[in-house]
Amino acid sequence: MLAIFATLKTLGFSLEQRLRREETGATAVEYALLVGLIAVVLVGGLMLFGPQLSTFFSNMADNTFNHKATP
Repeated sequence: MLAIFATLKTLGFSLEQRLRREETGATAVEYALLVGLIAVVLVGGLMLFGPQLSTFFSNMADNTFNHKATP
């Protein structure tokens, strides 16, 4: 009976240490998922609004740099 208790106690300690070690790995995975999600949102936004942004900035550049000064 004592041997079973000692084995379960050892198994519990090793499981606790393994879970504690894997916590840092889970944090890295979470950061990777966040970076991936941000990249997907940025690419989707550029695909959706890209032509409108290009037109907007082209018009702004034309109005700013090609504006004729009045004497």
